[in-house]
Amino acid sequence: MLVILRHNISEEKRDQLIGWLQSQQLGVHISVGSYHTVLGLIGDTSRIDIDRIRSLDIVESVKQVSDPFRCSSRKSHPEDTVVEVGNVKIGGGHFCTIAGPCSVESEEQIVTIAREVKRAGADLLRGGAFKPRTSPYSFQGLEADGLMLLREARKLTGLPIVTEIMSDSQLDEFGDVDILQVGARNMQNFRLLKAIGQTKKPVLLKRGLSATIEEWLMSAEYIMAGGNENVILCERGIRTFEHLIRNNLDISAVPLIKKHSHLPILIDPSHAAGIAWMVEPLAKAAIAAGADGLMIEVHNNPKEALCDGAQSLNMDQFADVMKEVKRRAAFEGKITD
Repeated sequence: MLVILRHNISEEKRDQLIGWLQSQQLGVHISVGSYHTVLGLIGDTSRIDIDRIRSLDIVESVKQVSDPFRCSSRKSHPEDTVVEVGNVKIGGGHFCTIAGPCSVESEEQIVTIAREVKRAGADLLRGGAFKPRTSPYSFQGLEADGLMLLREARKLTGLPIVTEIMSDSQLDEFGDVDILQVGARNMQNFRLLKAIGQTKKPVLLKRGLSATIEEWLMSAEYIMAGGNENVILCERGIRTFEHLIRNNLDISAVPLIKKHSHLPILIDPSHAAGIAWMVEPLAKAAIAAGADGLMIEVHNNPKEALCDGAQSLNMDQFADVMKEVKRRAAFEGKITD
């Protein structure tokens, strides 16, 4: 971190600031120029309140030299992280597909979909039991009954299950869920992130609707700082001015994450556009960009779905998409188990 001081400040105030910084167990390298004095801070600056330093009348600006995120940074962990869920590997050259309905609606529905997506080549089953909806009048999920039905689908198919957790108070209830999903609306639910950090359970962290890459990685940092390194990132589209689609897929997030972090990143092409016919081209783009997998919504009868039917593939469409996904993933050198 560099602290740039204003021109013509008193030596007394400068020395007071240097003394305080040194009291924080930081080394301070002083560079005096014709117009500015620059203090180079050496050591762990994560405990320093940058805004407090910026507010000082002798400080002109503060510049970060290293990434504010440490656990998730590629600088601290050059090798790709591989998260293992049963026999499924995510990251490190492995490519996985998570598929299933937006919401669990009935035993027949979730079991039928689970069997069909497995037959088409999916590695994990997704399904919402607790649903954070924009409107309080929309279907909110079957809740505990939905979790029970997901367990039944897992028992019958062997597919690991992925479902969204809403609160830290639900951790015991979600104890046997294979991957905890933190949705876009909870990306900065720091209490929830801290609680998940105390577990070793794999977590799928979706990007917030308007979150920057840095904010997203700092949310991952909350989980990893607690000791849980089993974090999988998921880009699901961000909110922009475009009104023809639900969200805009930020495909640049994939190479940016690969550059700055060692964590695996998946793409959710279903939420990214909110339109079923766009799922396949966005999935192809994700593979070409280097994503480690996909999360696709599938329903046995999208027109009658209680949630997000417009973006859900039917089972025949999903099977066709999966043929193309596997072909392109193999072309990119990905390992599809």
